[in-house]
Amino acid sequence: MSTPARTFAPELSAVQRYFEVSLYMLVAISILTVVSTGKLDIVSIILPPAALAFKFIRYARGKGPEISSRAATWLVLLYFLFFPIDLWIVSRNIAAGAPNPALYAGLLASIHLMLFALLVRLYSARTNRDFVFLAMLAFTAMLASAILTVDSTFLVALAFFLVVAVSTFVGLEIRRSAEGATSPPIESGSPAAERLNRALGLTSAFVAGGALVIGGAIFFLIPRFTAGYMSALNLQPSSLMSGFTENVELGEIGQIKKSSAVVMRIRVSGDPASAEAIHWRGIALTDFDGKRWSTPLPDTMIAERTPQGAYHFASDPLKPGNFRTLQYTVLLEPLATDAIFLAARATEVRGRFGPGMERLGPAAQRYFLLVDKTGSVLNPERVGAKLRYEATSVIPAIPPAQLRAAGEVYPPSIRKSYLQLPPLDPRIAALAVQVTAHAPTPYDKAMNLERYFHTNFGYTLDLSGPPGKDPLSNFLFVRRAGHCEYFATAMTVMLRTLGIPSRLVNGFLTGEYNDVGSDYIVRASDAHSWVEAYFPGYGWITFDPTPPATEKSKNWFSSFSHYWDWFQVTWSEWVINYDFRHQVTMWENVQRTSNDWGKRAHHYYEVKRHALMAFMKHSQQRVANSPYSLPGALVFLIAMLIYVRGREMGGYLSARWTLRFHRDGPLPPELAAIEYKQMLKMLERRGWHKAPSQTPFEFATALPSAEIAAPVARLTSIYQSARFGNYPPDAREMISLLRSIKNLIRSAKPR
Repeated sequence: MSTPARTFAPELSAVQRYFEVSLYMLVAISILTVVSTGKLDIVSIILPPAALAFKFIRYARGKGPEISSRAATWLVLLYFLFFPIDLWIVSRNIAAGAPNPALYAGLLASIHLMLFALLVRLYSARTNRDFVFLAMLAFTAMLASAILTVDSTFLVALAFFLVVAVSTFVGLEIRRSAEGATSPPIESGSPAAERLNRALGLTSAFVAGGALVIGGAIFFLIPRFTAGYMSALNLQPSSLMSGFTENVELGEIGQIKKSSAVVMRIRVSGDPASAEAIHWRGIALTDFDGKRWSTPLPDTMIAERTPQGAYHFASDPLKPGNFRTLQYTVLLEPLATDAIFLAARATEVRGRFGPGMERLGPAAQRYFLLVDKTGSVLNPERVGAKLRYEATSVIPAIPPAQLRAAGEVYPPSIRKSYLQLPPLDPRIAALAVQVTAHAPTPYDKAMNLERYFHTNFGYTLDLSGPPGKDPLSNFLFVRRAGHCEYFATAMTVMLRTLGIPSRLVNGFLTGEYNDVGSDYIVRASDAHSWVEAYFPGYGWITFDPTPPATEKSKNWFSSFSHYWDWFQVTWSEWVINYDFRHQVTMWENVQRTSNDWGKRAHHYYEVKRHALMAFMKHSQQRVANSPYSLPGALVFLIAMLIYVRGREMGGYLSARWTLRFHRDGPLPPELAAIEYKQMLKMLERRGWHKAPSQTPFEFATALPSAEIAAPVARLTSIYQSARFGNYPPDAREMISLLRSIKNLIRSAKPR
């Protein structure tokens, strides 16, 4: 009686383990990607990763699902009852202050629901249907991340997600196919399981990589249009950059400088060194009340957008030779300020400052920028997204002698606006007089004050302790250390006590130059305050009384950060903001690069060809003039001949020489083989070739000429007898036969 076939478990253990790990990684990547956007509430940032970590521990211990399918279903249904409360109360409070609170609250509530369902299903999945649903929820989480952020970090997460997604669905399909199989299971940890895991991992990586490459090619080739730079919806409220509004209290800039967040990136046309020591101007403040700087309701002017897309600004005229032109491009991060950051004395700006300007076409010309009386440029259409604009500024480069001769005749409007002072500690004015006692001109007084702060005060961000009722006096006469707005305030106030019109300006320092991306990285820590003093006939001149901070040492991490920042900028510029204009630029760059490479290759070839020809002519001339050239050539040819055919020729000559001494005796087998090969070569010259499959006798009988076949057969017999017979033949007979065959071949007609 036959035994029934053995049925094994429907799941292969190695495949099951691989699938569980892959599915867990898929869910973990999707949840961590959503959390890493930084746009969720604190509960959503902490609880999902904690639940993932606990599930990882359970997986490592080989534990199964913690929640039953029925309990998981009831938990999700109960959350639907909580969803309206989350939407109208919890998420609405979190979204307060966003550009669109209702939309942001709806998105947050939906993400909360998705994360809850994802974690519940992770703790309860048992069937293939549960696993597919869990993978779909992970994909939904990645879509939510794409809505929340367009950062380059999302690209890295997406690449890992694609690899793991392919791996997960391949493992799921193998697992489903294994159900009901009668093949023995592959044990986890066995060599077969390791080979399977390696094959599945490589397959997933290659499939995901191919998808990224093909998708990237399609992305760059299909014509694209955009509604404006970085026009993705920004739902989260922008971070407030205090210090760039109409009111600034002493100490606010110091709080900003403690952040290392990137504020903007600036690329300079031409030599990047031309932007060194440039201050990126944000807003100028005119009135000081002893603790706070402010600007009264500004008397603004409108700068309308020209049909060519440019905004033009008036600037104090300077004579040729007293200025240099700086052209630069700014990529400004979303900030809660209307200020457009520019170098001093901007004359032209080009950019997209209104929402959907490219989509509006000719109607976009109605958008405008505002310029107040201090020369600050403001954007009334704050869009809460990144801004990219190009600008041209006229940077003063006035010789000190001219500024010393500028005089002290100030226009009434300048004196009225820029000599205002609150009640001050009398020591402040006395100190200003003392520091500038030997300075005859306003320029020398300003330079003396700047030098005084550089040499007698310290720079610090740590201002612990109460500043007192008069923070300026406390800074000048007690602390004698502070950060930039204290120095700028002190110098501005002291200049005004001397009758020199001046104002405080808030903005940013030049930033850190990134030699990888060829741009300046300006961070929040570069926030700065400085002084502008007025000189008749020349306008406002910049002075910076703040002592320079200690320069940061460069290490491998800073170099890596340059590459990462370059990657982020490239991602933003060529992926997020990729449009038809970028396509044209890309193909122009490709064409230009290919032409350059072609010209370089042709130039390299011509240089090397001329060098080779010159070398050959020189060598030929040296050889022709040398008395050793002909003997040397002969020696070289003989040496090459010996190297190529030396062993064969040596063996033949040795055999022929040995044969002379065996002419009257028996024929050695080695000599018989040499003579037989010599006969075959003579026959080959006449077109009779011995096939490898033929025996010596078959070849001899197959010769078409009977006259030659007879001596060939006899010589073959002697050869066989010498090599394999019991007695050696006569050498003289073989020599005679070889000579006879040679004569017959010469007289025979060639085939």
